[in-house]
Amino acid sequence: MRTFTRLSVLALALVLGLVAQGPPPGGAKKGGGAPKNLKVLAPDTFRPLMATFTAALGVQCTHCHVQGAMDSDENPKKDIARNMITMVKEINAKFPDGKAHVSCFTCHQGALVPKMEP
Repeated sequence: MRTFTRLSVLALALVLGLVAQGPPPGGAKKGGGAPKNLKVLAPDTFRPLMATFTAALGVQCTHCHVQGAMDSDENPKKDIARNMITMVKEINAKFPDGKAHVSCFTCHQGALVPKMEP
């Protein structure tokens, strides 16, 4: 099995494991209160997905978010991220088995610019 395939399977398992987690105990969310301005992510899964995005792209939160105003749409990279999330959802929806076959890591592999060649 190629290293790329092994890494892809590992990343997919990580993403699915994080998505399957429920909200933090006690109902309190880190960062204060309920999420605001969610357009493509579900309130119950967005927090673990944010961690996978930062790992898959090798960036910090402020790459897409405005520091201190995470719900702001002022940073244009946030819309790019939303488009990419939608693209991944649409690709995975085309598989009849209902499983996730691609993730951000499939192309990015820890780099901001997607890997185009082996």
